[in-house]
Amino acid sequence: MIVYHKSKGAFWEDILTNDIGNIVSESIKKYAGKRVAPNELRSFNNSLMAMGIVVNDPQIPDDCSVCIEYHIPQTSKRIDFIIGGKKGSQDSIVIVELKQWQEAQITSKDGLVKTILGGSLVETSHPSYQAWSYAALLLSFNATVEEEKIQLFPCAYLHNYIPDETIGHTFYQYYLDKAPVFLKPDARRLQSYIKEHIHSGDSSNVISRIDHGKIRPTKSLADSLRNMIKGNQEFVMIDDQKVVYENALFLAHRSTPTSKNVLIVEGGPGTGKSVVAINLLVELNRKGIISQYVTKTSAPRDVYFEKLAGDKRKVELKSLFVGSGSFIKAEPSSMSTLIIDEAHRLTERTGFLRRGDNQIKEILDASCFSIFFIDEKQRIHLDDYGEPALIEQFANEKGIKIHKLNLESQFRCNGSDGYLAWLDNTLQLRDTANKTLGNLDFEYDFRIFDNPTDLQEVIYHKNEVNNKARLVAGYCWPWKSKKDKNAFDIEFPDNNFKMQWNLGDYGGLWIIDPNSVTEIGCIHTAQGLEVDYVGVIIGDDLIVRDGVVITDASKRAPDDRTVFGWKKGMKEDPGTTKKLLDDIIKNTYRTLMTRGMKGCYIYCTDEETREYFKQMI
Repeated sequence: MIVYHKSKGAFWEDILTNDIGNIVSESIKKYAGKRVAPNELRSFNNSLMAMGIVVNDPQIPDDCSVCIEYHIPQTSKRIDFIIGGKKGSQDSIVIVELKQWQEAQITSKDGLVKTILGGSLVETSHPSYQAWSYAALLLSFNATVEEEKIQLFPCAYLHNYIPDETIGHTFYQYYLDKAPVFLKPDARRLQSYIKEHIHSGDSSNVISRIDHGKIRPTKSLADSLRNMIKGNQEFVMIDDQKVVYENALFLAHRSTPTSKNVLIVEGGPGTGKSVVAINLLVELNRKGIISQYVTKTSAPRDVYFEKLAGDKRKVELKSLFVGSGSFIKAEPSSMSTLIIDEAHRLTERTGFLRRGDNQIKEILDASCFSIFFIDEKQRIHLDDYGEPALIEQFANEKGIKIHKLNLESQFRCNGSDGYLAWLDNTLQLRDTANKTLGNLDFEYDFRIFDNPTDLQEVIYHKNEVNNKARLVAGYCWPWKSKKDKNAFDIEFPDNNFKMQWNLGDYGGLWIIDPNSVTEIGCIHTAQGLEVDYVGVIIGDDLIVRDGVVITDASKRAPDDRTVFGWKKGMKEDPGTTKKLLDDIIKNTYRTLMTRGMKGCYIYCTDEETREYFKQMI
């Protein structure tokens, strides 16, 4: 959607009114139906006046097209400024990412910087990365751009930024080469860049053609996706995974805005929910059906993106991996298919500010076909809201046809349903016939350690094989190292044990980054993912007394958001809240203790609890 689209000459006339911000704001209100906040209005005034000065060059033709605030279809992304025309005989557009930044800091993460936004120092994309990613999105999902060979030239303009050693640091060279950055003294250089790629006016209305172009995964993206998954053993489907996959493909091809479908797929840990989800993501996009992989937490998205992209910077793939709160303002039926993994983690409203109406309803409204992969026994947060009954209720209210399937074959924990049944019985989640582990006929390495240092050493040793062993813990220790990188979070002085929670350096890639084994993960960086061997530290939030498993939310760290509001709940409805907290804490350890494909090792901070697990073996 284009909210402002005029010739360069008409844009310059709007600049001369000294009211360009309000002119654009009124266009946004007219076409997008939303008001512009005062800070955004100031941003428009400042940045567009700066761009007006740049394009006021007689060698940049007056009949070039200028587009402001172009919304890229099927995404929430907006391109700040586009100027279109011809380079020789070819249609050409220059994409300009505008920033009012005055300073930034280098990070250790690819394509990320730190800068002041909203009054706080936050991590965000480097402007060159941002501009390049927008060009990559257009090239990968707009068939008109690919088929008509429209040339795209991205760049960034930080018109308040005085040159330093940060924004143009060689750490960001890959993206600087893709999309050069121009700073405060560089107006002339930006002029030259535009003139290099725009020789004559927009006689073929290139920007409008892009806006009305066919939106689908392009052939180049489809080929790229096919090559990424081909031969990758991590994504091979077997047994009932294939059944779910084929049924989902069938429904995706037959779903339309007037004939919607929803597929609810229930399955426990290790049944291959994510494997099916990623295969569907690849195949549907390969067949021209725009689909996105949706999760509440970023870790599964980051890990699967990394596994698909490998060493290549496939920035266009990023748009296929989105958060569950991405559909608050989505157009009805704007997405062909949404694939929601870990759907039990959906929340009623989005984020800290509780924006939007309801995540399940938003997903159903935004898609023609939605697939919910769900395991109710992995609810680990008071806000977790995704339940099959609710999905069915909302789908029925909207007249959406409901389909349900199950994934039952166990591929984690050495394929043993017996281990899962024993674990449920031992944690007293449900009674099963599997009272002790020793009676089960399967090969799974389960051990209990009396010393956390011994557990740490075994995990380090196992990780040397293929980087598939990690330590995790219940969130019973405050995250001190978040503010003080020299501080240790989990310490057992008597055992000479001290480690940190996984730091932000690895983002959601903690479970696969080869350098992260020296840090301890928690439920947020482990759920939905797997390793060969997992070491679990069980804190004082779960103890055993006289054979009874007791949970205590007060032993969780004060900054643990999973039980946020539990004190209020205990006052208002103690019975319901106690049962909910009990399930959440037990489910947390059940989830952590089923991350290991080949083995699970545990250390309990409470001695009687350790003895209880030994007896249950």
